[in-house]
Amino acid sequence: MPTNPLYAIEVVKPGLATSVQDTGRLGYYHVGIPPSGALDQYALRAANLLVGNPEGAAVLECTLLGPQLLFHVDTLIAVTGAEMQPKIDGVAHACNVALRIKAGSTLTFEYVKGGARACLAVAGGIDVPVVLGSRSTYTLGAFGGHEGRRLQKGDQLRIGKTRGPAREGTELPERLRTPLAREVELRVLPGLYFHRLTDESSITFYEDTWTVAPEADRIGYRYKQGRPLKFREREQPFGAGSDPSNIVDACYPIGSIQVPAGLEPIILHLDAVSGGGYATIGTVISADMDLIGQMQPNHQARFLPVTMTQALAARRDAQLRLARLREVLLR
Repeated sequence: MPTNPLYAIEVVKPGLATSVQDTGRLGYYHVGIPPSGALDQYALRAANLLVGNPEGAAVLECTLLGPQLLFHVDTLIAVTGAEMQPKIDGVAHACNVALRIKAGSTLTFEYVKGGARACLAVAGGIDVPVVLGSRSTYTLGAFGGHEGRRLQKGDQLRIGKTRGPAREGTELPERLRTPLAREVELRVLPGLYFHRLTDESSITFYEDTWTVAPEADRIGYRYKQGRPLKFREREQPFGAGSDPSNIVDACYPIGSIQVPAGLEPIILHLDAVSGGGYATIGTVISADMDLIGQMQPNHQARFLPVTMTQALAARRDAQLRLARLREVLLR
């Protein structure tokens, strides 16, 4: 047992890439600090509401292989997002349910069966310092979360005070759970430099099925096995590199798609840099970004072009889904 009673959770095994995340830190991307936050924002909110937290409270984001945690307090927990079944003292329990865990109990996880990232919420939230308005971990900057890094063996975590009502056994209805398909359709707004593609490549980009490469993390997802994309020939402007996909440096929105050398599209995610010298041929709409965070290597995606009107309609649909989630779990 830790000597400091304020510590509620002890990390026995950290899992593959477990970190503290919340809804992220907004307002600093223009100075190079990305939002970070849970890659599945919907799952984050669902987990928090199940245990009575404010929906933006800090959780543990568990990637592909969950941690082993020793609890030193009685509390409620919930696991949402990826199908990573929790086990309390070796007894398997369901995901998407508020579970009671007692002091002295150990929480472990089965191997992931669907999706890539689970959100583990604890009543009261994970209590780490707020940095620039968020508790989220930004590992490249080495700040936020627990000491600016992923969890390690021996780490000890505090939890905050319980604020909202929560009942053991509260369950998230099937219709409101995170979709965990192995093949997804990602809606894309054509980007500022889409016109740089040849006519043929502007068609094959959307026709092909792309497979998630092993290089897929919180910074960006690389996709392979589509036909190479060709850029229109031109004399590169001063300040641009020699690669046909190079441009003079420009800003990158979250969700932007780059194709270095025209070979493998990369979708930038919540820990990505804010600008650079690759052409952005499109941007995945905000309503579909959670889907990317649940993709494993070898999962597949098709890209679908949409208009701004369609993108805004999709965002409204996502907001309505959140409203239904709140209606069910806050009643």
